[in-house]
Amino acid sequence: MFFSANKLCRFHIDATDGECGKVKDFLFDDVLNITRYIVVNTGGWLIERQVLISPVAVSQPDFDSYVLPTVLSKKNIEDSPAIQSDLPVSRQHEHNMALYYNWPMYWDSINSSTNTSVTVEPKQIEGDPHLRSVSEITGYHIQCMEGAVGHVEDLIIDTESWCLRYLIIDTRDWLPSKKVIIAFDWITHITWEDRKVHIDLTQNQVKNAPTYDPRLPVNRAYETQLYDFYGRPSYW
Repeated sequence: MFFSANKLCRFHIDATDGECGKVKDFLFDDVLNITRYIVVNTGGWLIERQVLISPVAVSQPDFDSYVLPTVLSKKNIEDSPAIQSDLPVSRQHEHNMALYYNWPMYWDSINSSTNTSVTVEPKQIEGDPHLRSVSEITGYHIQCMEGAVGHVEDLIIDTESWCLRYLIIDTRDWLPSKKVIIAFDWITHITWEDRKVHIDLTQNQVKNAPTYDPRLPVNRAYETQLYDFYGRPSYW
């Protein structure tokens, strides 16, 4: 199922023995475009304590009740290592958390699949430079072939695979006001230092693209219309 990241950030975490916090953000791999962690605020009114939960520990969101179920208990979540609000999350913290939850360490599988050395480099100790925040990218300018064309208003996450599937673009500051979506696969690169997402599309393509209505679901019929309009091969 496809869900807006902004809407998912209103969801409460439902542990096996009761509610335990609220979704605050998502951390994703900016190379593979996959959600690595769900950031959960387990604190009360006065104390904000943030912990990370892997998508492998959650079930499908319940949109009617705004609940994200998890297989973890309240104690599992509340006693897990807390994180600082600033990125990057240190690899040591990820290592400690993987040990705490008995989760596989995803960077080992990446190293293995790419036949790279598993030697820990200094940058890995400090933190994974490819681990980014969804809230960080929100507001970034969209840079097409001719220039700016809008800004990132939201992201759409596939909660079956936890891939980041689409960017929701608001064009009102550059073009006649409308919202469109573009696939993450059409991003050529992101320049984090100047907060720009670069895409290999023209301004006219974005201007004339099918309008995105947040009240309607992103389903296969809409995706087919979108990919046909852009003339791009479908991922499915």
